[in-house]
Amino acid sequence: MDLRAWCETWLGSVPVHELFRTGHLSVVLGVELADGRAVVLKRRPASARVQGCVEVQRHLSRAGFPCPSPLTDAVPLAGWTVSAETYVPGGVQLDRDADRPRLFAEALARFVRLAPAPDAVSSVAPAPPWVGWAHGSAGVWPWPDDMDVDLNTRPGPAWLDDLGRRVRDRLVAVRHASVIGHGDWESQNLRWQDHRLHAVHDWDSVVCLPEPAIAGAAAAVFTETGGPLEAATIDETDRFLAAYARGGDWGAEEHEIAWAAGLWVRAFNAKKASLVDGGSPVLDRLAHEAKTRLRRAGA
Repeated sequence: MDLRAWCETWLGSVPVHELFRTGHLSVVLGVELADGRAVVLKRRPASARVQGCVEVQRHLSRAGFPCPSPLTDAVPLAGWTVSAETYVPGGVQLDRDADRPRLFAEALARFVRLAPAPDAVSSVAPAPPWVGWAHGSAGVWPWPDDMDVDLNTRPGPAWLDDLGRRVRDRLVAVRHASVIGHGDWESQNLRWQDHRLHAVHDWDSVVCLPEPAIAGAAAAVFTETGGPLEAATIDETDRFLAAYARGGDWGAEEHEIAWAAGLWVRAFNAKKASLVDGGSPVLDRLAHEAKTRLRRAGA
């Protein structure tokens, strides 16, 4: 990518200094422009859903939700999709204390409450594979976004494939209306100041799913800071969902959907882990919790 030319065309100024460079599935580059602005550029493989994600981010930013503000739409460029947003530095990840489930749950509930209606923005389909149980292809598992492999051609362990099938069957039968939410509500994507939400990142993970599924997926992984074996415990998941559902009209069905969505995320991650050195710690952790999570999911 000709970074200088792209910035001049879409931002009206050229980069003069690189602030940082990072990324996993995307290339994320912080730069200072000649006009003094600090901006973040994102380049990822071409995907139509990114435009919907940018529109949701812009809507939330204008509504006062703490996040970077998009400076451009999603711009196609030679097989890539590129966009720019304001640079929001600072903030820290929360420590793993007793109040963290409530804080993360309340922040996600605020996100969903402020989000636009699904038909008010461009489509954000398909959902990323870790929440992609409705992938519509043969087999249990969707194609992962960070591995070039069909997980269905790599059978085993048998209990994990069976778990994935049961949870997927439970989720594809859900008929609840979908809403806009964040599909990767992990600690590493949120920053806080004095226990107040400072900024939410990773807006490419915006999804349109039933609200209990959005909350449930988050409740299973909100503790993830980027290190190994940091998924939420059953107790942490329970406390997150209790805080999220408080004051709402959730019944047994909504709680089952939530537990099923969280279990799908964990099962999908474990399936990928099983291809790398057997994935023993991740598989052992999930195997230990699977019976309880399956029962609560009604699966």
